[in-house]
Amino acid sequence: MPVGDGGPKNEGRYDTIPTVRLTWDGDHLQSFQELVQQGIGIKIEVGATVREVLSGQIGIDPEYVDQRIQTIFMDGKAVDDFDTAIVRDGATLALSAAMPGLVGAVMRKGGYYASLRHAITYEEGGEATRGQGGLITLKLYNMIARELGPHLLESGVLVAGADLFSFLQSRSEAFWKHCRTARIDDREREPETLGKDDWLGKQPLVRLTSKAAT
Repeated sequence: MPVGDGGPKNEGRYDTIPTVRLTWDGDHLQSFQELVQQGIGIKIEVGATVREVLSGQIGIDPEYVDQRIQTIFMDGKAVDDFDTAIVRDGATLALSAAMPGLVGAVMRKGGYYASLRHAITYEEGGEATRGQGGLITLKLYNMIARELGPHLLESGVLVAGADLFSFLQSRSEAFWKHCRTARIDDREREPETLGKDDWLGKQPLVRLTSKAAT
């Protein structure tokens, strides 16, 4: 399993937001790939390096980080050194496995062609306060989305209410027939109604947990 149980421990100002809990038949969590590609919120302690955030806080296996994640963009800039790039509050991290062709070779971390993308390469600068709670947006692509997405959803992520409502609103009947249970906080709901009630779309942030039924 590429993601362990070493997730971030700070809660703080995100404690009181509504929680949506979904359970599913089998491995239907793969149906959320579109959502994790769009971006999910992860609570972290800011001021840590990319490697410390991915492995030490989120709990992704260090070997997976080194071997599987071949491209990371932070705020639109390609990251070559996971041990020096500092993650700040509000950052966006996009993770990808190896991409094909010349584009993949140019974007790969520390690759031979890295010099060709100087203008879009992340360069560390300025001080960062360590240990304070913050929120980052994580975007997962290709195999990374399929492999990490379900585990992160099981642990719980933060999503803009409008994004979650739009995603659920566009799901087909086939999608909903695999949903066993749906709850908002302590209230049980009929699963398919989540894509019809615009209350969800009006929430700035929602905590989403989605896991296989036991």
